[in-house]
Amino acid sequence: MSYEEAAAICEGALTALPFLRDEGNIQSEQKVLINGASGAIGTFAVQLAKYFGAEVTGVCSTQNVEMIKSLGADHVIDYTKEDFIKNGQTYDIIFDTVGKISFNECKNSLKKNGNYLTPVISASVLFQMLWTSRSNKKVKFAATGLRKTSDKVKDMRFLKGLVEAGQLKSVIDRRYPLEQAAEASWYVDEGHKKGNVILTVAS
Repeated sequence: MSYEEAAAICEGALTALPFLRDEGNIQSEQKVLINGASGAIGTFAVQLAKYFGAEVTGVCSTQNVEMIKSLGADHVIDYTKEDFIKNGQTYDIIFDTVGKISFNECKNSLKKNGNYLTPVISASVLFQMLWTSRSNKKVKFAATGLRKTSDKVKDMRFLKGLVEAGQLKSVIDRRYPLEQAAEASWYVDEGHKKGNVILTVAS
C-alpha cells in the first residue's frame, strides 16, 4: 500500500469499523444499507459489511454504481432513479455515512431491532438517540475520533490484516500537493468525490 492509500485507511475505515461492529452490532446474513456508499466512509463501510457476512446495498449516484459493485456490494441503488425509502425493502442496519437521510424519513425501512447509524451529530440526532433508546429501532452515533488510543491501535491492526489479505482497499479520487490544501477542501465541499481526497507531502 502507498502512503496515500494508508492515510485513507486511517480516516474512513477507522470510522466505519466501530460504527458497524460496535454501534450496529453487525451480524452475518443481516441486510445492511450504506447511504453515501461512494464516499470516504462509505467505500470502506461497503467492504467491511461484506467482510462481516452481511447482504450489502449501497446507495450512490449513477456514475459510481459500477465502482460500488466492484467493492462487493450485493445491490446498488442509484438515488437519481430510485428512492430506497419507497421501495419496500427493510434493513437491519441503515448507515447514513453522509447525514443526508433522517431517522424519521427511513425508520419504516428498518426492521424490528434495527439500527440507524450516523456519524453526523446534531441536536435532533441527540434527541432521537434518547427518544429511541428503549425503542425496537434505535438511532446511534459515536464520536469515533475520541476513542482511546489503545482501541484505535487495536482496530488499525485489524484493518492492516484485512489489507494484507486483500479484503480491504482504499479508493482515492484525487491527490493534491500540500500547498493546494484549499483547492482540495473546495473540491471535497462540492460533495461529488469518489472515496478519498489525499494531500501529499514531498519527502
